Amino acid sequence: MPTYKEFIDRVKPEFDKTFKFLEGEVSKIRTSRASPALVEDIEVTAFGSKFALKQLGAISTPQTNQIVIQPWDSSYIEPIGKAIAQSGLGMSAAVDKNLIRLNLPTLTEEYRVGLTKALNEKAEQARQTIRRWREDAWNKIQDAQKAKQISEDDKFRGKDELQKIIDEYNEKIKNLIERKKSEIM
Repeated sequence: MPTYKEFIDRVKPEFDKTFKFLEGEVSKIRTSRASPALVEDIEVTAFGSKFALKQLGAISTPQTNQIVIQPWDSSYIEPIGKAIAQSGLGMSAAVDKNLIRLNLPTLTEEYRVGLTKALNEKAEQARQTIRRWREDAWNKIQDAQKAKQISEDDKFRGKDELQKIIDEYNEKIKNLIERKKSEIM
């Protein structure tokens, strides 16, 4: 017979995946500091195939407002430059021998407000996903109780434990977003 803990244990990895995905998305949002995460997943079309930029070269940040890409092969320079121009990041690529330099423009107040809004939207999407998983686990716990597989007391213990876990993840999301907002502002 299943226990309410089993239902919660099955859904916990989904909460983790959701939070990890949010962390990845948040790291891609530009702050006043340059970060390889801003460009590493840009899709570059080279030789008829699509690659993530990180597969085509080394990405570093020698200065707080500059990203340097050193392609593994000089034939990647033109496709990388084109992909960056089309990325919508507002950066232009300057080719310097076999390096590509990206200088980040300073953030305007309007742009910062837009980034903060995008950050809030991503956080809300993560919270909604976590709520859907919580709802799924809660429904399974209720069904198990209706089928007399778990007691009513266990059903409510499961609900309380599930809520504690949700509160923990909401706190983690809140802290992540607050940290990123402070970086942006």
